[in-house]
Amino acid sequence: MSTLPSALNVVPVYQRTVDADGLSIAYRESGPQDAPVVLLLHGYPTSSHMYRNLIPLLSDRYHVIAPDLPGFGFTVVPPERNYVYSFDNLANSIDAFTVALGLKKYAVYVFDYGAPTGFRLAMAHPERVTAIITQNGNAYEEGLSTGWNPIQKYWQEPTQANRDVLRQFLAPESLKWQYTHGVKDTSLIEPESYTMDTWMLARPGNDEIQLDLLLDYASNVALYPKFQEYFRSHQPPLLAAWGKHDPFFLPPGAEAYQRDIPGAEVHFLDTGHFALETHAAEIGTLMRAFLARALA
Repeated sequence: MSTLPSALNVVPVYQRTVDADGLSIAYRESGPQDAPVVLLLHGYPTSSHMYRNLIPLLSDRYHVIAPDLPGFGFTVVPPERNYVYSFDNLANSIDAFTVALGLKKYAVYVFDYGAPTGFRLAMAHPERVTAIITQNGNAYEEGLSTGWNPIQKYWQEPTQANRDVLRQFLAPESLKWQYTHGVKDTSLIEPESYTMDTWMLARPGNDEIQLDLLLDYASNVALYPKFQEYFRSHQPPLLAAWGKHDPFFLPPGAEAYQRDIPGAEVHFLDTGHFALETHAAEIGTLMRAFLARALA
């Protein structure tokens, strides 16, 4: 199994921006420019910050890039852009981002919102995607828990009342709960993670952006059959590393990948939704071994 890099050999991580799709997209970058690319796509309610512990575990061997999706982190969306926050547009913006950076091929790590974003990229450009790592990134209805019930009600009846019910998901205590639920020792969770997410979501207008994306998440479920057809047709090397106590994306969602990609690797971790907060070393070790095989 591929070993993790020594602390003495950690590669610098750079904080950069690039103009793409009319936006200023913030991203973290580390590793040799000529090494195979690993693209890390975050989810709700976080940013590339969620990859701070994983990047150093990969960047001695890979060119690692982690953007902030529009509406998150330090990516700037100019008001005159009149940006519509949908998953189609998130994927279009990240597609433009990869073009701006000249990324011809890349393995993609997807988590939460990063999954429907990354899978759209894979369907549009299957020749570019060398491998997929999905960490609690769902593509199957059996992976959706009952925690989605109030969101699904909003999909079916997009009234203001149903929209307002979902504001509970934006509350500071809800964000903290998403980090700590299912974690045996919550003292391992760094409070700056959910504190920064809370601050970012409190920016003027960001609450409406997040509610728009919750509404549009229905488009992802509608695309599940197409995502699955992509898996069956292209058989990308796939590793699922899944926090088994995730309150939103259940273990059957991880196991389902093996139905469409018989060679998919599935590993369950004794943690919650934000598995990297507690199990970065384990996921980094799994990824290094997987990528060494997949990209050989």
